[in-house]
Amino acid sequence: MKILIRNLPRTLLENELKELFEDYAEVQSCTLILDKTTGESKGFGFVEISKVGNAKAAIQALNGKPIDGNKIRVKKAEPTNVVK
Repeated sequence: MKILIRNLPRTLLENELKELFEDYAEVQSCTLILDKTTGESKGFGFVEISKVGNAKAAIQALNGKPIDGNKIRVKKAEPTNVVK
């Protein structure tokens, strides 16, 4: 299951985001979205967890968790309808 994490502190690193979720499940992939111009975090990212039950537990446990003064928002990522 792909999970969207928003309202991340812009100082948070990708490995720190991955570590947050590793307490709940094995993380398949972790991507912090960066600004193409500055290379700095845009404040959101994605984590992928293979077991749905573990992913739901992580979402429930981490949604609203304060990190460096920000309450993060965690939810299942919705597929985007990209027209090619």
